[in-house]
Amino acid sequence: MAGSSTDFKAVILAGGSGERFWPLSTPERPKQFLRVFGGESLLRQSVTRLLGLVRFEDVFVVTSKALVSATRKELPEIPPGNIVGEPMRRDTAAAVALGVAMAGKGVIGVFSSDQMVRDAKGFRETVKKAVAKAKSGPKIVTIGIKPTFASTGFGYVDPVTKRFAEKPDRKKASEYLKKGYLWNAGMFIATQSTFRRAFVAHATELTALSESNGAPERLKAVYEALPKISFDYAIMEKYGDVDVVPGDFGWDDVGSFAAFDTYFPHDRAGNVREGPCTVVESKGNICVARSARISLLGVDNLVVVTTPDAVLVASKDRISEMKKLFAK
Repeated sequence: MAGSSTDFKAVILAGGSGERFWPLSTPERPKQFLRVFGGESLLRQSVTRLLGLVRFEDVFVVTSKALVSATRKELPEIPPGNIVGEPMRRDTAAAVALGVAMAGKGVIGVFSSDQMVRDAKGFRETVKKAVAKAKSGPKIVTIGIKPTFASTGFGYVDPVTKRFAEKPDRKKASEYLKKGYLWNAGMFIATQSTFRRAFVAHATELTALSESNGAPERLKAVYEALPKISFDYAIMEKYGDVDVVPGDFGWDDVGSFAAFDTYFPHDRAGNVREGPCTVVESKGNICVARSARISLLGVDNLVVVTTPDAVLVASKDRISEMKKLFAK
């Protein structure tokens, strides 16, 4: 592929559970397979925007065991052996370690499969800067996103001290913006040797994944012994040599139905309507009809979704709590 680099590999984390956009997404077809935002699925977009930096054969996808077939179907250009399924969920530390083991030598970039980027060219230029830093020494480079508001839903990173901060309350988030903190978008770039050095120093149990070679029977045995912990907690908050490259390329986590307010047009009353929706004397609603017609009368700030299998009705200011529906 023209312009791509043979010493850069990309690992895509694609093990979503389908909860945040239920019922549009399900465990069988989670968020990364949605074609709601931008025409292509979020998974496809995560690969497309890397083209020119990496070849298809140097893209590796870590997903769940149940989603391997669907992922290979969605990304037929990627060699089937580059797509591996985790036998069980162990959070992002295990997924990153498995991806690093699969990718082999060189500089490795770890990215998410369920995010939006408006400026793909700007994204690639930022990744190039991060790759250059990663080549210059044994450091893990993260891409910090310039915040557009005081979000309580994202973690932050201080570009000066390189310290990470977990999701704050609203007051703390405002303080972070004033101090110039960046959003932590979960993008990490380093050489394979640097990743491994970090695992040996701070999470030795992850080193066993480098010996699994993606074999299902071996993976299951290794995963059963692993703790559930994020890469941020296991490595980034402890590793001493971290660098930050600021990014401003229209990044969006599209983490809930609130994203419909960003990517879909509104009527005069501020309603988003996708599919057969009748809205009367109502404002600020998100109405997504994928099966039965939705009719709203005299209600405000709701999210109402219909699919052939389910109906969701939720207060708009509570949609970040979707996981509560699956805790019963």
